[in-house]
Amino acid sequence: MDVITYEIGGIIYVNLTNRCSNDCTFCERTRVDNMSGYNLWLEREPTADEIIASLKSRDLSDVTDLVFCGWGEPTYRMAEIIKIAKFAHDMRLATRINTNGQGSLIAGYDISSEVAAVIDSVSISLNCSNSVDYQKSCVSEFGEKAFEELLNFAEKCSNKGMSVTLSVVDFIGKNQVEECRAIAKSIGVNFKVRPEIK
Repeated sequence: MDVITYEIGGIIYVNLTNRCSNDCTFCERTRVDNMSGYNLWLEREPTADEIIASLKSRDLSDVTDLVFCGWGEPTYRMAEIIKIAKFAHDMRLATRINTNGQGSLIAGYDISSEVAAVIDSVSISLNCSNSVDYQKSCVSEFGEKAFEELLNFAEKCSNKGMSVTLSVVDFIGKNQVEECRAIAKSIGVNFKVRPEIK
């Protein structure tokens, strides 16, 4: 049976899709069989109603946050995100998306207003300090413009009042980490260094 919602550390995660516009050389799903014991490969993408039913079946009394994050890029499923996030807010849960920041390229239009209407915070995987290195490591179907778009998306979300964090995986080295930190500072968003999962 597909894992469509899962809990880690008191946070509920929503696994909407396995599709991704990146094919990152360091991606966790190519390195490990599961995430914290959960197999997140989907036989089919769940509907919003199925996700909501799964959430209703859980004890959410000690849960404070709902995060859209699975084995794919959640912004492929914006219509579902909107419906689920509204339900989460009705349940007094804060909402977050973990994303590669390419949702507007995926959709073909600027999704930042849609995201801002239902999402409290956004965590965007930066992972490199320039478009050339980003494309080498993250291998986006959108080429080098993906890097510029994720920065634009971060800035737009921040300007719309969301808490925004740019993150990197620590294997990129100290110099790149500090260059990425400077990028985050320059657009006025938070910065986080994540350990590589091996």
